[in-house]
Amino acid sequence: MASSLTTASPSPAHEKTVLGHPIGLATLFMTEMWERFSYYGMRALLVLYLVSGGVDAATGSQGGGLGFTAATATAIYSVYVAMVYLMAMPGGWFGDRVWGARKTVAIASFVIMAGHVALAVPGQLAFFVGLLLVAVGSGLLKANISTMVGHLYKDADDPRRDSGFTIFYIGINVGALLAPIGIGMVGELVNWHLGFALAAVGMGIGLAVFLLAGRTLSPKSSLVPNPLSAAERKAVITKALAVLAVVAVFYGAVVAADMFTIKWALYPITIAGLIIPVAVLTRIKRDKDLTAGEQTRMSAYIWFFVAAAVFWMIYDQGGSTLSLFGDKNSERALLGWEVPTTIFQSLNPLFVVALAPVFAAAWVAMARRNREPSTIVKFSVALIIVGASFFVFAIPLSQTAGNDTKVTMWWLVLIFLMHTIAELCLSPVGLSVTTKMAPQKYGSQMMGVWFLAVTAGDCITGLLGLAEVQLNGVGVILFQAFAAVLAGVAIFMYRKKVNALMGGMN
Repeated sequence: MASSLTTASPSPAHEKTVLGHPIGLATLFMTEMWERFSYYGMRALLVLYLVSGGVDAATGSQGGGLGFTAATATAIYSVYVAMVYLMAMPGGWFGDRVWGARKTVAIASFVIMAGHVALAVPGQLAFFVGLLLVAVGSGLLKANISTMVGHLYKDADDPRRDSGFTIFYIGINVGALLAPIGIGMVGELVNWHLGFALAAVGMGIGLAVFLLAGRTLSPKSSLVPNPLSAAERKAVITKALAVLAVVAVFYGAVVAADMFTIKWALYPITIAGLIIPVAVLTRIKRDKDLTAGEQTRMSAYIWFFVAAAVFWMIYDQGGSTLSLFGDKNSERALLGWEVPTTIFQSLNPLFVVALAPVFAAAWVAMARRNREPSTIVKFSVALIIVGASFFVFAIPLSQTAGNDTKVTMWWLVLIFLMHTIAELCLSPVGLSVTTKMAPQKYGSQMMGVWFLAVTAGDCITGLLGLAEVQLNGVGVILFQAFAAVLAGVAIFMYRKKVNALMGGMN
């Protein structure tokens, strides 16, 4: 006689919870934290390594870098950051149509780790191969890991969803905060390549966590939502091989003619980084499937996109122009200790962690009183503040121009604080307005379009660097400051027109 008592089978691992959230959130939190640790650690070293020369025989101080000019180093840095965000769009495509989000993140993590390993090997060839691998891997991962967080919550209206993304965002900033302290200090003070190797170790830990705790993730993340048909796959492979053949023939001819320099590689990428965002926006805007309302909202969205590109053009120089100034012209003594230059890259995530809850609470409090600024006003304020930060930057820059004078490091602290305040007025708001204004047909692709604003802004900086424009010149800094402030004022003056195009959406 069979027993009427049965033992309940344990629930699948992905259905378990920790502090009220799916346990998979902890897995993704740790993966993203370590990935950001490796990314921001390497980024903190990048420009300093590029401009560093050989070992100083007199002092024995470390050189060992590639010895590029400041302008070329800034161009390389800007193109690299642009590539990371440019790759977010094809990264999302691979997740949706080829591998699924989970497999894409695993492959991306391995590619990133391999890139950092290549960076740890001395020499220009290994460096640029490593930089390319990290950029491609970061783009693939960035587009899919956030999607996997969404997969943990079965319903779109799950009240835990927003809280879950907030916790995930904390992981990003924890990794970004700790990276310059760990990787940055080791690379700057001990050995550049050891710092890059630590970045590989960080990504390796993130990959190990992701693979070992994979069963805690939603099964939905393993699915390919819209797989390529056999005909589509053949067409994609054919086009990819054709493009690679053209590139190989072109650069083969350049090398054969003994004309190749680093600019031959950077110029095409930079120009593509400006053309692709324009082409994508134009294609969406001209799509006849869009309703009249979606068409007008896309017209409004272009204003936000251009404003964001101007913002990122200045903001992302925190890791290049400001970093070089801090290394050469800042008096960094603090309680008898000389603060390493890379530590300044921790200021932004530190300020974000401290101020983000304040801003969130302020927006809610103002909304209750019906006094919250509209999205266009927040963008305007962000542009004016980030422009004002470069007006501030011009003061210590003018004091050190053409001489070896050093100024207090607190100028940099103030500038990074202004950047963070501006970021909190624009970045989260921009993500929100992108999801609200996205045409239904392009709902999932519009987040990639938003990231293209970063690509466009950094490519402008990259072109200036390739043209050997001295980005730390007072005149250039003031020009960028005026451009940002004027853009902010212009957007504010046209706020009623933009709000009308938004169709009452705030």
